[in-house]
Amino acid sequence: MIPALAKAPAFQGPGSDAGFDHLETARLRLRRFTRDDEALLYRLNSDAKVMRYLGGPMTPEANRTMLEGRLLRYYEDHPGLGAWATCERDTGRCVGFHLLNHVQGERLIQVGYRLFEADWGKGYATEMSIALLHYGFTVLNLPLIMANAHRDNLASQRALLKSGLHRKGERLFEHPAYQSFGPLAYFERSREDWLAAFTSG
Repeated sequence: MIPALAKAPAFQGPGSDAGFDHLETARLRLRRFTRDDEALLYRLNSDAKVMRYLGGPMTPEANRTMLEGRLLRYYEDHPGLGAWATCERDTGRCVGFHLLNHVQGERLIQVGYRLFEADWGKGYATEMSIALLHYGFTVLNLPLIMANAHRDNLASQRALLKSGLHRKGERLFEHPAYQSFGPLAYFERSREDWLAAFTSG
């Protein structure tokens, strides 16, 4: 059973083309990152509490590399996928980012998020993750979406469970980006199972 959730929240989103740049829920909206977001992204990636389970605070150089390669170039190389700035619809304020992209070094597609500490505990991680799962399964027709979290990051694991993913033990990823973490808590759900759970009732 999916805890306290019956169906995905209403959202709007375009098709799986290179023009994808927003996805909306009741409280949140996604938009593409631009080079003008470098300082904003660094404020998130350099926060010790935010990065506690993500390898520690990034340097300015690492932050710029992430923005240019993992974000901006990825939009063009993988239309319909990416990592987007997550903003409050009412205020426009950025609360962090959500992603639907490849695990580095793998063909697996993952859902994930990174939020400013001030926006923890508001349900934002789960709310937009559900919308991205719905988008991935119904627009992109992905057969399976997974997620991972540090074994000690219990709050993130709870959010993934509330999003409708199932814990499938632990998994070790070989890419250098993940080697320092050791085995990670591994979650996944098939398209058929997730949609059946979130469209019933």
